[in-house]
Amino acid sequence: MTPATVGAPGSVRRSLHSLWLLSSRDLRVRYSTSALGYLWSVLDPLVMSGIYWFVFTQVFHRSVGEDPYIVFLITALLPWVWFNSAVTDFTKAFKKDARLVRSTSIPRWIWVNRIVVSKGIEFLFSLPVLVLFAVFGGAQVSWALLAFPLAVILQTVLLVGLGLIVAPLCVMFGDLERTTRLVLRALFYASPIIYGVGNLPGVFADIAAFNPLAGIFTLYRVGFFPDQWDTMTVLVGAAVSLGILGLGLLVFPRLERPVLKEL
Repeated sequence: MTPATVGAPGSVRRSLHSLWLLSSRDLRVRYSTSALGYLWSVLDPLVMSGIYWFVFTQVFHRSVGEDPYIVFLITALLPWVWFNSAVTDFTKAFKKDARLVRSTSIPRWIWVNRIVVSKGIEFLFSLPVLVLFAVFGGAQVSWALLAFPLAVILQTVLLVGLGLIVAPLCVMFGDLERTTRLVLRALFYASPIIYGVGNLPGVFADIAAFNPLAGIFTLYRVGFFPDQWDTMTVLVGAAVSLGILGLGLLVFPRLERPVLKEL
């Protein structure tokens, strides 16, 4: 495709084309260097789901979540893998391609958002696993499943905002890369993945609402588990996600020049 067919330099069409090219490049590199290819998109959440399912159903008496518990787990673990892998890659978004970031005219925000897109595509590739477990696990499906696309959009908004903040800060402050990994480990257990928001006692349920992932995971689950709906959690999660996006759009342009000096 020639440059004339993808819009003028600096145009929205040209930027979106560059975003797609870089995102598809990441996917090709990931799958071409792996013997298992696509299976890696589902193995991680499947292994994690299997471990937690075994621990909470076969070893201990489970008092959290809903049945079928394996579906309850997967509906949150699949988007968690998208979130976790994207945020982890944000920490090296500019360092990994420092020469290209400095020497090309591609808008710098594209180097961040390509991660959101490529990891999001991997998430979509993993959804057949959820469908299979839902069918064979006997999960009930309601009209609330229409909230699933809304969850995808809201998670995209959250990740774009976080990427615009985390990626440049990690260039300027090297220790933030390791700090981010520690925060992600804690956030896994602070998010309603192996449990639901309703399982939290007292004031902790209200506090959890300010974790945007709580509202997002609620939207993913409500189509299979209507009792998981919590209006406050969803609304606060949406507001926090939009707030983080707004902060990212405000901060990123101010950090762009200092980042280029550091690379």
